[in-house]
Amino acid sequence: MSQFRVCPDSGFYFNRSAESLMKANAVAAAVFLLIAGILGLGVVLTRWQAVHLLPVDQFYMALTAHGIDALIFWIIFFEVAILYFASSTLLRCRLATPAWGWVGFALMLIGSITTNVAIFQGNSSVMMTSYVPMQAAPHFYLGLILFAVGALIGVFVFFGTLVVAKQENTYEGSVPLVTFGAITAAIIAVFTIASGAIILIATFLWSIGYIGHIDAAMYRIVWWGLGHSSQQINVAAHVAVWYLIAGILFGARPMSEKVSRFAYLLYIFFLQLACAHHILVDPGVSAEWKVFNTSYAMYLAVLASMIHGLTVPGAIEVAQREKGFTHGMFEWLRKAPWDNPVFSGMFISLVTFGFLGGITGVVMGTEQINLIIHNTIYVPAHFHATVVTGTTLAFMALTYLLIPVLFRRQMILPGLAKLQPYIFGGGMTILILFMLGAGTLGVSRRHWDMDFTGAVLSFEYSGMAYTLMGIGAFGGVIGVLGGAIFLLITVGSLLFGKKLEPSAGLLQSFGKSLADAAYSVTRPERTPLAPKLAVEQHGSAGFEAPGTFVLALLLLVSFIVYYFINWNYLASVWPLG
Repeated sequence: MSQFRVCPDSGFYFNRSAESLMKANAVAAAVFLLIAGILGLGVVLTRWQAVHLLPVDQFYMALTAHGIDALIFWIIFFEVAILYFASSTLLRCRLATPAWGWVGFALMLIGSITTNVAIFQGNSSVMMTSYVPMQAAPHFYLGLILFAVGALIGVFVFFGTLVVAKQENTYEGSVPLVTFGAITAAIIAVFTIASGAIILIATFLWSIGYIGHIDAAMYRIVWWGLGHSSQQINVAAHVAVWYLIAGILFGARPMSEKVSRFAYLLYIFFLQLACAHHILVDPGVSAEWKVFNTSYAMYLAVLASMIHGLTVPGAIEVAQREKGFTHGMFEWLRKAPWDNPVFSGMFISLVTFGFLGGITGVVMGTEQINLIIHNTIYVPAHFHATVVTGTTLAFMALTYLLIPVLFRRQMILPGLAKLQPYIFGGGMTILILFMLGAGTLGVSRRHWDMDFTGAVLSFEYSGMAYTLMGIGAFGGVIGVLGGAIFLLITVGSLLFGKKLEPSAGLLQSFGKSLADAAYSVTRPERTPLAPKLAVEQHGSAGFEAPGTFVLALLLLVSFIVYYFINWNYLASVWPLG
């Protein structure tokens, strides 16, 4: 049977089985993004004290589902699609064991639905962390376990596809950098899911009465090996998307591919240890481990992100200067395609991840400063910068690219699509900045009522805290609007967009491959091929990127200033001497 087709616009080869699985996972991801967005709107309008939309029980139910749907289900469904793309498409090979890929997808879908059902039944409002001794319904944990097993199957199908590509000699030399980034994400996923299995199977058995007791301190330590490391999968994946988009739009190659690959290795060895900032105040963690994490491991992970944050825009700058954009320090950036949501989404993702997520992550991971912001709304502000803005915008940008390439549909509402990354990114930036400010003032992370109405021990925040939360919530509403526009455009394009292939009907758009006529039995040639497919190649572009180095220095100065501002706040609440 014919297995391969080539996209006439991009030059990418698609394997029929991989193509269908990419579509199915991407569409499932979009569904859970929709659910997460609706619930997120309810959360921000409740934390906005002037509105205070939801009653207490519905708030915690919405907060639980929002966190799991946004940070787990939406992201990982999309990442599985990326894994299949980075292996089968970029290496131009057939997908290994597609039947197992569908088994994995089915388990992920059943698991995610099961967990959501448990939450909306009203007896599993334990937040994403589900800290013991809070107990959810058994099917809450069972759903997460099924989802994790399904995701793990997808990861191993990805690894199997790498073996197929190597055995069938479908590429030359090393795998492309984008594929290498996907390998990094998959490796992190393995030990992340292993951590989840250790703790979630135990809590499931506890919920059905088979286990009588789970130590709360042990649970927190092991759970964060799942909860935070799952976000590290996102980091590796969305950085790979940055490189992918830079290669596709600009023909850009990393400034030094060896250094970029080394940065990915630093992720594997050190990035997952960033979970320490959630347990720095826990008595069950040794001081030696805290010192190692905050003084050594964390900074090696930060170094890796700084390398990627330098080489991606640097590669774009080099490619732009080769095209003649050499006037001044930043003509290459001014003349970039800012009206293309693929580029604008990617670049806003990079900036917000670096300036907002990266800086706050280092600050939050400093043990002494952690004492004043631990478990405040500063923490969700940080991961809204890294994951909700950094990762999500990168994935949104990739979606704009893949709808015509993978689904063979033309985008609808192109004018609105140009604005969408700015609406979403701008709204989320407002939310993040003002949540950071409120967290610095001590506003709690998850509390339903800032006024502590009816509490035995009352507490009153300053008026500034209420103001910051209100402005932040307004930004959150704008961000949700940006997310809604994204779903309107993407889903609308699948349903009503002009067909770029005669056979690109409704079913084909959502989960099936195109008509047989679109495919060939001819195996594609080995990569690399044409210069326009630079993303499939490997090599370095050099270091002629002065504008990027200026931006990197700006990031460093911003970090130093903000870092010492937080030390000043610390000194005000913890006098020394």
